[in-house]
Amino acid sequence: MTSNHNRNPGASLDLDWVMGAHVNKSAVERRIATLAGRRTVKKEWQAAWLLRAVTCIDLTTLGGDDTPGRVRRLCAKARQPIRPDMLERLDLNGERIHVGAVCVYPNRVRDAVEALQGSDIPVASVATGFPAGQTPLPQRIQEIEQAVEAGAREIDVVIARNYVLTGDWKSLYDELKQFREVCGDAHMKTILATGDLGTLKQVYQASLVAMMAGSDFIKTSTGKESVNATLEVSLVMTRAIREYLDRFSYKIGFKPAGGIGNAKQAMAWQSLMKEELGDEWLMPNLFRFGASSLLTDLERQLYHYLTGHYAAKHHMPMG
Repeated sequence: MTSNHNRNPGASLDLDWVMGAHVNKSAVERRIATLAGRRTVKKEWQAAWLLRAVTCIDLTTLGGDDTPGRVRRLCAKARQPIRPDMLERLDLNGERIHVGAVCVYPNRVRDAVEALQGSDIPVASVATGFPAGQTPLPQRIQEIEQAVEAGAREIDVVIARNYVLTGDWKSLYDELKQFREVCGDAHMKTILATGDLGTLKQVYQASLVAMMAGSDFIKTSTGKESVNATLEVSLVMTRAIREYLDRFSYKIGFKPAGGIGNAKQAMAWQSLMKEELGDEWLMPNLFRFGASSLLTDLERQLYHYLTGHYAAKHHMPMG
């Protein structure tokens, strides 16, 4: 992950800040209800936003049937996410358009690193008992070590949700501090699994603790919960990022994941980031989509922009 800002070193756990957190659910819902109507992006600007969304995708495969061949095909798509003929028509034939990262299980990291050799696309690996976080701590730490050793430059760790649900913020902080230390130079993206956390207040509190523990990114979901990324939890998390920036002057990235499958949804999140955090959070060093099917729709929308009609999905293969 390239970065033009200093990494977050973390901070001491401030329990007064965490316990004093308050979220007005009605205000959150009203803010999100106005989002779509307040920003429309058309024509050339829409194409630019779609291309920017492509560069912010963590192209992901997290299936039990993942194979080296599937990972290689995904990495080929990561290198060339938009058909060359379309890039030429967009006057981008000389531009390097690629996704933000490729995200896989630890066992597939080496396959992805080999397939992406010669590119600057980082490999991200899930770890720490993904998706439930219910394995013993030494095993979760070992997963990070194995992924880093295999060449992962980003580690998507998942928290133990029981700490949030019981209010054991010190244990959550201490575990994440250990994870950050083991990550070393690899950036740590902390998955809160917001669909399991119960309330927006707990989402906000967990966001604060994750950032204090040194997270480089905070991420909504594993994609495996019954409820994954929503604009409501995303607003709460971005407000926490803004408050952390105001207090410590460190920029924390944000990654919504799970259920974001089309361009309209992607642009809603881009609008949220622009309005809440500013243009810097439209770039891949501070914003990512955790997605697999999203890229296909972004490519189809760009094709529609160029031709006036939609291409069949089989004309936009994933690899």
